[in-house]
Amino acid sequence: MSATRRQVLARASALGAGVAFTGALSELFAGTAAAQSLGHTGYGPLVSDPNGLLDLPNGFRYTVLSREGDQLRSGEGRVPSNHDGMAAFAGRGGRTHLVRNHENRVTAKIPVPTVSGLTYDPAGKGGCTALTLDVDHRVVSERVAIAGTAVNCAGGRTPWGTWLTCEETEDRAGTNGYTKDHGFIFEVHPTDPHRTGAVPLTAMGRFQHEAIAIDPRNGVVYETEDAFDKPFGLFYRFQPDKPLGGVGSLRAGGRLQAMRVPGVPDLSTIQETGARFDGIEWVDVPDPLAASTPTRLQDYGPGGITHAQKLEGCYWGGTCVYFVSSFARSAAGSAADHFGQIWRYDPARRRLTLVIVFGPDTDVQLPGESPDNICLAPSGGLMVCEDGNGAQHVFGVTRKGEVYAMARGRQNIGTVEEPEWGEFAGVTFSPDGETMFVNCYTPGTTFAVTGPWRRRGDLG
Repeated sequence: MSATRRQVLARASALGAGVAFTGALSELFAGTAAAQSLGHTGYGPLVSDPNGLLDLPNGFRYTVLSREGDQLRSGEGRVPSNHDGMAAFAGRGGRTHLVRNHENRVTAKIPVPTVSGLTYDPAGKGGCTALTLDVDHRVVSERVAIAGTAVNCAGGRTPWGTWLTCEETEDRAGTNGYTKDHGFIFEVHPTDPHRTGAVPLTAMGRFQHEAIAIDPRNGVVYETEDAFDKPFGLFYRFQPDKPLGGVGSLRAGGRLQAMRVPGVPDLSTIQETGARFDGIEWVDVPDPLAASTPTRLQDYGPGGITHAQKLEGCYWGGTCVYFVSSFARSAAGSAADHFGQIWRYDPARRRLTLVIVFGPDTDVQLPGESPDNICLAPSGGLMVCEDGNGAQHVFGVTRKGEVYAMARGRQNIGTVEEPEWGEFAGVTFSPDGETMFVNCYTPGTTFAVTGPWRRRGDLG
């Protein structure tokens, strides 16, 4: 059940921000390292940054790796706008490779530069850039990894070390000046992007993709859909014809299915943490390319299909896949209201569990506040990017349900009277666990955060 209002107020007071988590967090971290026992103050209070960019706890420091508008080191053009999803990959000699999405629409201030062999649709302004960092996390290269795509929001990494970037749109050729259909997933190689090129993985569906996670045991790909209008998105799985086949193998095709929770047409109606549903069904998507009807609106038979508003972050942990519903608003068409959920699907048991509920019904909240990108920290905690209005945070969550502020954005791009703060996105950790990388969406900035991260042996 949700926390009481008094508990929420007490925790919010300690945090200095109106966020609360409830839920069976022992389930969330099952199969992973134990979460940090830091308490609700985490690593301590945030210290104001004299440079006005990023507030962090004492002992932590940041480096700005890349900023929107700067020149790419490759000479291909300027660093594009709207930094979003991101992943870190291990390189040789202690190097780290970052692949970063740019969620650019046709109105984007700085598009991803078009590059021969890496451009899908010359009219698309989205795509990815790739950074290589040396052992001290200094940028040694920065280049275009894919261009000509649209609204590249999140994605996910593959077991073979590539990035799947997701288009959060379903615009067709002829819409907004596009010359090709959009709404696809593309594979991006972090060091040799010409190896993957700009080839849409059409069998994985054409819809408003958000994020993916891959079962490392059998190669099944789970996909979230962040559809903007009622009846909202679906949760999908893709069964590849060449599972775990390596770079380019997803082009071979496969079977796309959507999740049906019997008797639950809308996940927003489930409000109690720990709620569990067995016998989850997977129904073939009639037309994955959505030639005439969006996939979420197609006919799934007498049992219908299960929808949810704002399906966003998705990741694999232990033996299960986790996905986020950032919020649900009945005013927008959802069957019920909530301030964010994290769901856990166990493929072996065909079981879906509501693990966390964000922000119980209280007056302690920031307008528009909701969880977005998430990742597991090397020490076992969960890092959550906030997407709302006002000052934006990266929050940490422990297995005991304790929440602490890890970072706060200070980039004021509005006026003194009405400040605006770019949301955080793309939180990820270096392969050695020593550095947290995170993006500020606008003005696009990529940070590397180092400090006294807890070691596994220090955890309670």
